[in-house]
Amino acid sequence: MSGFPYRTALIVGAGPGIGASLARQLVAQGVRVALGARDIARLRPLAADIGALAFEADAADPASVAELFACAEWANGPADVVVYNAASRPARASILALDPRQVGADLAASAYGGFLVVQQAALRMAPARHGCIVLSGATASVKGFADSAPLAMGKFALRGLAQSAARELGPQGIHVAHIVIDALVRSATRADPPARPDSTLDPEAIARSYLAVMRQERCAWSHEIDLRPWVGPF
Repeated sequence: MSGFPYRTALIVGAGPGIGASLARQLVAQGVRVALGARDIARLRPLAADIGALAFEADAADPASVAELFACAEWANGPADVVVYNAASRPARASILALDPRQVGADLAASAYGGFLVVQQAALRMAPARHGCIVLSGATASVKGFADSAPLAMGKFALRGLAQSAARELGPQGIHVAHIVIDALVRSATRADPPARPDSTLDPEAIARSYLAVMRQERCAWSHEIDLRPWVGPF
């Protein structure tokens, strides 16, 4: 298969790490990219730098997600690849001390938002019988740690959504994949220790793995892959 199979992308939950690397690499493939996040001020420099569009959106609000898709479609055409990279970052706390309202908000960002985005993407991709939806997971997608119940609950739910969507939408020509990010992601404030080079995940390498999944032919689709450094325990 030659060339990149998709022409228009929407990344929901775009930020300075994985989302930024993915946006740059998609643009380099000739893809028209739209970015969505609650804090649009963080998106504008990236969007201006790579020629992408930036939209403000709350992934946990149905009307906001529907408007995001409508605006991106009006500007770029319907997205045939959609990435859900939004998530809450709940503080570690005992189940005994958790605020139920905050847990609900965390689940809305990690899981309910994923459902809203998958639904809007599928509504547009199903008539064309073509598209790719990628959901960003974490170690907490497959392993619940002490004092991390909200994170595990949200990520387990997102993984379940990915499995259900893959089984329902795959026969309609829509590739659904869940990516387990099973390590810390390198950033400007988080570097590899000198004694342990390549012990964190490089966001550029993560993005290349996402694009590799998007390039897969339908006779050999992956529906879940794990990404971790070579020295990472698992």
